[in-house]
Amino acid sequence: MTVQNESSFVEPLLMTYARKSLVSLQDTPYYHVVARCVRRAWLWGVDEYAGKDYSHRKDWVLERLELLSSMFAVDICAYAVMSNHYHLVIHVDQGRAKAWTAQEIIERWTRLFSRPVLIERWQRGLCEAGEREVAEHLIELWRRRLCDVSWYMRCLNEHLARRANAEDDCKGRFWEGRFKSQALLDEAGLLTAMAYVDLNPIRAGIGVTPEGSEFTSIYARIAQLRSSGNGESVPAVDSSAASVPLLPFRDAATDRRCAIPFSFEDYLELVDWTGRVRREDKRGFIDQQLPTIMQRLNIDAEVWQLAMQPRGDVFGRALGRLDHLRLHARALGQSWVRGLRQAERMYRTT
Repeated sequence: MTVQNESSFVEPLLMTYARKSLVSLQDTPYYHVVARCVRRAWLWGVDEYAGKDYSHRKDWVLERLELLSSMFAVDICAYAVMSNHYHLVIHVDQGRAKAWTAQEIIERWTRLFSRPVLIERWQRGLCEAGEREVAEHLIELWRRRLCDVSWYMRCLNEHLARRANAEDDCKGRFWEGRFKSQALLDEAGLLTAMAYVDLNPIRAGIGVTPEGSEFTSIYARIAQLRSSGNGESVPAVDSSAASVPLLPFRDAATDRRCAIPFSFEDYLELVDWTGRVRREDKRGFIDQQLPTIMQRLNIDAEVWQLAMQPRGDVFGRALGRLDHLRLHARALGQSWVRGLRQAERMYRTT
């Protein structure tokens, strides 16, 4: 493993909104994040123009996610690695980070970064009062970073950019800019983002079924279910997918404080239905096979299907029910956030 210096990270480009106004853990611990390659080039897929296949780089993302899961208090709910971008739905567990001891913080941080001499002295009990205070302040800084979305994404994207540029023997920008983030304010918003992410290959015409869509969390979950549930063997072209720790669903969480707040059976039924249904010529029609989870959450089936399309416009700054979006905007000092009309249409009020 390559040890990095914190100073090696290049400060990201400024955006219209400050990152603190996009990520507010007081409002929600769930976020949908997206990063795209520069010029949306096919730097992770098959570049027919150059005659090169970069598909092996998708495994790099999964390998890095596995490492970061051992460091950060960030859980992965869903992921999809495409040919020129990737999606993550993550859960930030601040409570877990607060419960870690100072020694655990040091162990986690130094899996990627070098250990300062001051910290080594602190661990051996050689620090005097002033040095001890500085060391403990640094450890607390690391604690905050280990549950910080921006630091998580830096550690992911910087590594991938360096590795790709080294393979191409070139320099320059690999990513378009800073990652995009979307706050998922409630159960309905989380469900929408996860389904959108898991169905990305199917909507892009790359995958045919969820269980055949490699480099997605739904593929990994189904493969794990098959291999552990009934002993069936599963083709594992994407063999490293099972190594990416995924936040369990409510029905599978036995010893975890946190879990995705619905059952995997409901979610799987919803993803399968969403991937199959085509109702372009049946405006207003309610499918008789509508998954029960959509009925419980009072989600409009027609608007849901539109949102699941490749250009479904689910990339506002936040996603959730109308009242939650308004509260989120107010908390950020905004009078309006994008997505109010869509939320009103999709998540019907009772």
